[in-house]
Amino acid sequence: MINKETLLQELSFKASRSSGAGGQHVNKVSSKIELYFNVNTSKALTDLQKQRIQNKLKKRITSNGVLILQCDSSRSQHSNKEFVIKRFFELLKASLTVPKKRIQTKVPKTVIKKRTQNKRYVSEKKANRKKPKLD
Repeated sequence: MINKETLLQELSFKASRSSGAGGQHVNKVSSKIELYFNVNTSKALTDLQKQRIQNKLKKRITSNGVLILQCDSSRSQHSNKEFVIKRFFELLKASLTVPKKRIQTKVPKTVIKKRTQNKRYVSEKKANRKKPKLD
């Protein structure tokens, strides 16, 4: 399917300061990781795979064809990097899976019979509510 080693070589990372609370330590350490992956120039993917990824992830891909993911959930740069790589592969796998085509099935005769019986029961119940005609 996908060669993970070649994809890992095509990834580029950038570390920056994480936002949010963290005390004095937050101003010194760059723990936020941004992952960049250029879909158009990737040699690990076929043209069909590139097209499918661009269709599925078009909200996450820039106009230059670069997929950007970021993670700042942990204080550790290494764990953020591992987490963003894991999320990247999950996104790729989800975007490359082709959904199965739905096969339309025939409605069973018992279901049709039950529905018509229920309709008849309801109509008789409503007809019994009317006043009888004394002609």
